[in-house]
Order: sequence, then structure tokens, then C-alpha cells
Amino acid sequence: MKFSKATNYALHTMLFLASSKNSKPIGVQVLAEKQSVSPTYLSKILTKLVKEGMITSVSGANGGYSLSHGWESISFLDIIQAIEGKSSLFDCYDHGPECPIRKVMLSSEEKMEEELRRRTIADLV
Repeated sequence: MKFSKATNYALHTMLFLASSKNSKPIGVQVLAEKQSVSPTYLSKILTKLVKEGMITSVSGANGGYSLSHGWESISFLDIIQAIEGKSSLFDCYDHGPECPIRKVMLSSEEKMEEELRRRTIADLV
């Protein structure tokens, strides 16, 4: 099982924003440099986080990104689902809902999601 690089960058960006002592928005260039990633690529990730209401963006010369109010309650699962979507990791297409393999995989996924839902970026700050 592997999450995309986009999820990795999203989680690290959220942690950087949460750890930042700067009260002003942080530009995409700075955020991208911190992770050695293209600003264009990171902008696409940030757009998803803005759309989900996790961060806010401010346009202009002094613009950038900052955490939304109530960011302390944003879970790892919230961030992962903002980037990866909410579909299941495993799908047993041809074997129906009673498939014993499907039951094991879905149970395992539920436990992982429970842990990711319980943990927040605020836990790391």
C-alpha cells in the first residue's frame, strides 16, 4: 500500500504551516522550496486543500497560504482524503459482498482509517 507523493507533500505542507511562527500567509515558492518540489505541482495540491477548507489563500504580492480557523481538528485522514479521494483502497469487483478476502481487507482499512482519523497535525506541533 502506498499513498501518492501528493499526499506526502500535503501532509508536510500542513505540518509546516502549523509549525510556522509567521502569522502572515506563506507563499507557494517558500512552501515548495521547503520540500524541494515544483511550485506548480505544489499549487495543484494546495488548491485541493483550499477547496476542502483546510487552508486559505490570499492573492497578491503579500499573498500565500495559511491554515484555516479550526485547523487543530483536521485529521490525517481528512488531508489524505482531500488528495486521494474517499474510495476504498481495496475493491473486490467480481466476488460479491460476501467475499471473505473483501471482509478482511475492509476491516483492516477501517482500522487504519480509525487511527488516521484520531491523529491530527496539531498532535505533531
